[in-house]
Amino acid sequence: MPDVRMASPQGKWILLTTVLGSSMALLDSTVVNVALPRIGRDLDADLAALQWTVNAYMVTLAGLILLGGSLGDHYGRRKVFVVGVVWFASASLLCGLAPNAGVLVAARALQGVGGALLTPGSLALIQASFHPDDRGRAVGLWSGFGGIGAAVGPFLGGWLVDGPGWRWVFLLNVPLALVCVPVALRHVPESRDRLTHGRFDVLGAVLGALALALVTYALIEAREGTLLVALAAVAGVAAGVAFVVVERRRPDPMMPPDIFASRQFTAVNLVTLCVYAAFGGFFFLTAVQLQVVAGWSALGAGTALLPATALMLLLSARSGELGERIGPRIPLTVGPLLCATGMLLMLRVGPDASYVADVLPAVVVMGLGMVSLVAPLTATVLASVDVGRAGLASGINNAAARAAGLVAVAALPLLTGMGPETYRSATAFDTSFGRAMVICAGVLVVGSAVAFGTVRRPAPGCEHPECRTHGCVTAPPLEGERAGPRLGDGEG
Repeated sequence: MPDVRMASPQGKWILLTTVLGSSMALLDSTVVNVALPRIGRDLDADLAALQWTVNAYMVTLAGLILLGGSLGDHYGRRKVFVVGVVWFASASLLCGLAPNAGVLVAARALQGVGGALLTPGSLALIQASFHPDDRGRAVGLWSGFGGIGAAVGPFLGGWLVDGPGWRWVFLLNVPLALVCVPVALRHVPESRDRLTHGRFDVLGAVLGALALALVTYALIEAREGTLLVALAAVAGVAAGVAFVVVERRRPDPMMPPDIFASRQFTAVNLVTLCVYAAFGGFFFLTAVQLQVVAGWSALGAGTALLPATALMLLLSARSGELGERIGPRIPLTVGPLLCATGMLLMLRVGPDASYVADVLPAVVVMGLGMVSLVAPLTATVLASVDVGRAGLASGINNAAARAAGLVAVAALPLLTGMGPETYRSATAFDTSFGRAMVICAGVLVVGSAVAFGTVRRPAPGCEHPECRTHGCVTAPPLEGERAGPRLGDGEG
């Protein structure tokens, strides 16, 4: 049984290294959007390259994150976590030194592989190391510090972009890794699942990532209208179908189809797709809108969205308690509607926008909507499956959120008529941004309708604090299995 106590020096070191590791991935998911206009200018990149700067990372992360948890179970959670941190830092160094957009995109894809290894492992190490009496507090501190890191990310990214330069958004991960790895090797005990059989669904992971990559490519390049784009679209759909077939036939699939036999689980994942697709498009475009159209600095654009994340950190616990009292249906119906209202309020943001009059009301309403839905959404996902599959359910839900975000980043410019150079023109981008906010709001309304029509009160839900303290806007919070030993199998 894990016996490390929270008050011991070893316990503090374990908490430090897991927070540093998860913060690397969280920071990267929130700071890059702020840097996009400067990256485009410095590397002479078109809009498609900026989309790939975001999506190359998300493709590999979403496609491989479930496999990453299983590898930790079998080979050792500390070992896979350390490999993930080193991999992520090495790819970050390559991002920071990238001479052109092509190298940057390739390095971002490599970053996603590292993220898929370290992200599930950070929570699994805490669950597998701490004494049961201290585990809840340790997980709560881990989640809280991670949320703070996600909240500070855009501010830090803006400061780096305006100061030493956008490359330091990536290079910052290197010193973090230099602290994280030695601490992990010295102080974190190794753990693994003794019941694992060593069979991994590598084919399923590859097909899933390939389907995401090909569909994303087809959406980003669709305006070219070439035969290659058409073939990529067909191949992407074929890879998706092959993924479903493989998962149905494999004895140990990465994403067991029978988990979707729970109507509640399926319904909440549909809500997740709608919500995080809208969030992905919103945060991708808003950082550019504030800089290109409103004329703000990168620091100003990054700081502008801070109140939304701060509200999540401050009020998520109360939202989770409210959801347990009244059930998830109302929060998951009202939350997306509030977020949709916030996005429509962003239509007021144009040239010379005032933060207090134009931006802050939209951000506050958005934040209240996120507070309303994130904790109840995660708790409902977990309560909709057997206790022993909580980690798997959370991993699937997390991967679905990331996949929804990357599809939104790929599709919105196409749907709103953005050309390769649109982001260089304030007038053209402002017009497309307005269309995008209407589309994102519409997707949220659909998610609200799905929640109202399908979500019902589950059995008593989330007992873990990581549901409650959450500050990342790109994916639902991580959640481990409730009590069993297989804690690394699919946290996301």
